[in-house]
Amino acid sequence: MKKRNLIWLYLFLLVSILDILFTANGQSEFRYFSKPLIILSLYAYFIASTIAIKGTLLRKTIGAALICSWIGDVFLLFPNFFLYGLGAFLLAHLCYIFAFKIAQKNPFSIGQVNFIRLFFYNLPIYIIAAIAYFLIQPGLGTLKIPVIIYLIVIVLMVTVARERFGNTNPVSFWQVFIGGFLFMVSDGILALNKFFQPFPEAGVMVMGTYILAQLLIVRGIMAHGQEYKVVSPKNNP
Repeated sequence: MKKRNLIWLYLFLLVSILDILFTANGQSEFRYFSKPLIILSLYAYFIASTIAIKGTLLRKTIGAALICSWIGDVFLLFPNFFLYGLGAFLLAHLCYIFAFKIAQKNPFSIGQVNFIRLFFYNLPIYIIAAIAYFLIQPGLGTLKIPVIIYLIVIVLMVTVARERFGNTNPVSFWQVFIGGFLFMVSDGILALNKFFQPFPEAGVMVMGTYILAQLLIVRGIMAHGQEYKVVSPKNNP
């Protein structure tokens, strides 16, 4: 790995640690500087490390997901812009869903699907999402519909990540799947803290799982791109 790429990765790790420290110490005024730098440095690391797949749809969709995540991070720094932040992360998850579908062997082939088996494979994800919604539902108020839509999309993102099993190399699968699952966990903690029962450790837990989730997803996509030829709709036979 080139030293220039490592510099962006080290910057990502540095600002991530600083942001978690600021969160733990209640120094929210410093987070206006640290939080936006987290995804910006990760985006720079991803772009610098994926020159080999420059111009591909996979690289563009992951880049778009990171940009939407950055916009969401900025909006969530301001409580009054929570709904806008939710919308930005909704777009990020949609980009990730499409990227996870592309980052597979023969991503556009249509084969026989066993829906019953698929349901049971995804059942633990559905149960976790259902429990979270049951707990936060009384406190949602006017945000009920947007939160339901967001919940459906993030569940879809995690299930698409799980469905990559056997369709990419093991390193790529596990990093992307664990990253997607941690993203859902991070959003779940945030929702429980905001709509169910606030607790002091929530901020650190949200950021810790979120940062690790984004890093694992990016690293997992990079691992796929290194081993398999990237296929996009424009060149798919």
